[in-house]
Amino acid sequence: MTELNVLNSKFENKEKIKVDLDFSPEAINVPVVHQVVKATLAGRRQGTAATKTKAFVSGGGKKPFKQKGTGNARQGSTRSPLMPGGGTVFGPQPRSYEQKVNKKVMLNALKSVIVDKQLAGKLIIVDTLVSTGKTKEMAALLESKNLLNALVVTLDPASLAVRATKNIRTAKALGVDSMSVYEAVKYENLIIEKQAFEKLAKKLV
Repeated sequence: MTELNVLNSKFENKEKIKVDLDFSPEAINVPVVHQVVKATLAGRRQGTAATKTKAFVSGGGKKPFKQKGTGNARQGSTRSPLMPGGGTVFGPQPRSYEQKVNKKVMLNALKSVIVDKQLAGKLIIVDTLVSTGKTKEMAALLESKNLLNALVVTLDPASLAVRATKNIRTAKALGVDSMSVYEAVKYENLIIEKQAFEKLAKKLV
C-alpha cells in the first residue's frame, strides 16, 4: 500500500490516496517496456512497399532472340530478372508488421512506466482537470507548473481538457482507455485524473 498526493484543478495539494501498487524500483521491467514500445511502433508501419516480380512486369510474350548463335546467354522472356526492365527478385511486398503482445505483458509494461514516473517525481494525480476548452488557458496552466511536456489522461476522452490540449505541441491528452505505453514513455510528465488513475490501478494490481 502506497500513499500518493492528489492535487486540485490548480495543481495544489489537496489530499492523499492509498494505492495497492508496488512502487519500488524492482517493479520496473525495462525489457518489457522496450518490447511493447517496439511492437507499438511496428504496428504503425504502413507496410505498403512493393516491387514488381516477373509475373507483374509487362511484355515478355515473345522470345527476345534465338536460342543459339548470338553469343548471349539464352533467354526466354524479357520479363526475366536477368534482363533490363525485367522483374525484381525477392523485393519487398505488402505485409503487416504488427507484433502480438499479450495482455499481461502490456499491463506489466504500463505498470513499469507508471512506477518509473512516480519515482522520478513526474506522476501528477489531479482530482479533476477543469477546463473551458481553450488551448491558451491550458497551455498557460501547464507552463506555470513547468509541465508543458506532458501526457494528460482523463476519465472522459471527450472532456474539455482533452479538447484544450489538442493544439499544444508538447502535450497530448487522451482517455484512460486509450492510454498507451509508448505515449507515456514519449512524454516527460504524466498528468492523470484521480478517477482515471483509480480505474487504471485496478487493472494493474
